[in-house]
Amino acid sequence: MGESGSIAVVPGVVYEEANEGRASPADGIRADFESRGLKVVSRDDAQALDHGREEVVTPSYYSVLLDDGFKGRVLCEMSATSRVGHLRFTYSNPTSQPKSKKRPYILIEAARPSIITSTPTNITYPPGYIKFTQPPSLPPSSRSPLLEVCGYSTERQDSIITPVSGQEAASHFKGYFCARFNIPSSLSSIDYGVIQNGTAYPGKQEASGPVLSAYVFLPESQDLVDVRVGTSFISIEQARANLDTEVPDVVPAQSSGLEGKSGSTLESTARRVRTEWAGLFDRIEIEVGGEDDEEADVTKQVFWTGVAHSLQYPSEQHEANRYWSGYDNKVHEGQSYTGYSIWDTYRAIWALQILLVPERILGMVRSMLQDYQQSGWLPMWKNIVETNIMVGTHADSLIAEAVLKNVSGLTTQQDKDLAWEAVWKDCNVPPVGDWERQYDDREEFVDYEVRAGLSSVYNVPGKGWVADDVHSESASRTLDYAYDDFAAYTLAKLFNKPKSILVYLYVRAMNVPFNLFNDQTGFMEARNQDGSWAGEDKGWTEGDKWAYSFDVVHNVPELIARRGGRVNFVKSLEEHFEGGHNDHTNEPSHHIPYLYALSGAAYKAQERVREIARENYGNLADGLTGNEDCGQMSAWYIFSAMGFYPVNPVSGEYVVGSPFLEFIRLRLPDPRSTTKTISLTIRAPGARTKPYVKSLTINGVKLTEPVIKHEQLMGFRDQHAQIVKCQQGCVIMMQCKRAVLQSGENPEMLYNFDILRHIKA
Repeated sequence: MGESGSIAVVPGVVYEEANEGRASPADGIRADFESRGLKVVSRDDAQALDHGREEVVTPSYYSVLLDDGFKGRVLCEMSATSRVGHLRFTYSNPTSQPKSKKRPYILIEAARPSIITSTPTNITYPPGYIKFTQPPSLPPSSRSPLLEVCGYSTERQDSIITPVSGQEAASHFKGYFCARFNIPSSLSSIDYGVIQNGTAYPGKQEASGPVLSAYVFLPESQDLVDVRVGTSFISIEQARANLDTEVPDVVPAQSSGLEGKSGSTLESTARRVRTEWAGLFDRIEIEVGGEDDEEADVTKQVFWTGVAHSLQYPSEQHEANRYWSGYDNKVHEGQSYTGYSIWDTYRAIWALQILLVPERILGMVRSMLQDYQQSGWLPMWKNIVETNIMVGTHADSLIAEAVLKNVSGLTTQQDKDLAWEAVWKDCNVPPVGDWERQYDDREEFVDYEVRAGLSSVYNVPGKGWVADDVHSESASRTLDYAYDDFAAYTLAKLFNKPKSILVYLYVRAMNVPFNLFNDQTGFMEARNQDGSWAGEDKGWTEGDKWAYSFDVVHNVPELIARRGGRVNFVKSLEEHFEGGHNDHTNEPSHHIPYLYALSGAAYKAQERVREIARENYGNLADGLTGNEDCGQMSAWYIFSAMGFYPVNPVSGEYVVGSPFLEFIRLRLPDPRSTTKTISLTIRAPGARTKPYVKSLTINGVKLTEPVIKHEQLMGFRDQHAQIVKCQQGCVIMMQCKRAVLQSGENPEMLYNFDILRHIKA
């Protein structure tokens, strides 16, 4: 459940000798966050080497060896399905045996102090609830019922920036849980209780309120405990049902099986999760090429880690085809998703998910439309409910791209009408009190932010921008709204809307960005209501004038013209990169190297893409220079490794760069069929050491421009004005060279950038 409804499962040990003077062993439990942490055993420790290493990290299994604080060890292992966490803790004795008895325990924290802003002293105390219980019904078996600790947390991340009209419904949020132990549920035979506000209450079975935990000491002589935690946004009963469905109990099997048991050991849970991941990874096959050395290993590790990162968000909010909505405090039928960091993800991760997991897209689109029906708006940054984080209404882009690429699932006219209604509202309806609020980043006590500033001078004839003396981040908003207008225009064309709507959206999308272009400086700049320039450093969102002056991805030709034509445009790109202004750690810069290719200097795009990959991606703990942002950093790398990138997502086009891999094959679900697959093969012999793409063919047809259409990737081609399916799918051949060649490059660029004297035709 992320940082909403967070439940902590914490191992620990009490030694009676260390507990002298306390009334109960429970008084020795370290419940608060600052004191309960255990140190990771270092690599040079002999016992750590017995386990191979102190930490193992995979998408399906994690383990870490900890020091229990008394020189004993705790091996912590875990795996997880969509709604159930499966943990196992193995306690081992200290190297020098103490005189007193070891008492291993597990702490379940249901309510904790919560810092709600960036100010560490701004702390709230959301209440929680816990109860010791046992499953109400058992499958046929000879076993005894198992101990359960169930309850809920009311902590919800970003609760203070919930739009004001949605706060009452969202205030009913509860993150329910049901933790089941491999310990018999006879409470008379175990040592248990609750800890509240630092005080232990041995034997207490139920409690509610802030700063609340439950504890269980392991039975005598038991050094291993298995804990499975079912979660739910609906109820404790649903949390228990999710546990029974996804990670069922281990019971005596009727037929032979794993260790003579059926159900879920930690090994079987991890194996099932690994199998699910493998099913997704099997859709991709890669060869780095060249020597199988450390550099090749790094490339593969970064690539496959990126794939794992790219398939985690948005996350499932539904359970058993039902979901709780924080917009109306009701349980609905259907699928729902949360964790939409759309300002980040509309750029490339959405396009990658459309390629890799198109079967998921229709549920995600449906989820956004359900959010619209229940809240009145499409999501901007949904975390259980809307948070107003970032700017722009880029759900417009997500829906338009999904429809354009035939994966939206909007098949009925009713579905299409609903999607259009939601997007059209984004384009034309300002937020409540638009003139009364600045809408600062994460501003409290405001309603849905959507396109803040839409009613200022954005639609005034002769003007057309978000005024900086009225609204925060005004320049970024202006450029983002213009792109979103283009996304709406794309959707309007696909839905056959009237010409008047098409013209209205197209003119606004194409013209508005350049109302910010200061001809005197050659940069974009925020403007005030009266048209005066607000200052080159004002009005930006996680970027500056350098990045945003290249941020008109839907009208690059005009952007090039404003900079004085192709040669001058490329010179401005060179100034951007050579001056150290390209900040790949944040998303507004991600498309910029590919603009070289669209301005006739493809070879420079190929150089910059390789340079960015080397400097910003690695296989160590700091392998990403920027926040992953729900997969966007990794999506850039994966697309770039394949050799192209979706500069303008709603164009249905990809701009060619420089592939890192010599071979890649994608076996993808066909969005037009429930049973067929599509093959996409990219061959780039020598690409590892040859960064320059001399020529590119798709199914034998040579491209004359560095642009690939989505239909071509899907194995379709335009034949006599008709889209025809190619039986072999899509086969892309890239001829790569170590040096720039005159053939295949723009002579104007080679001449102006002094390349001709260094190359041979």
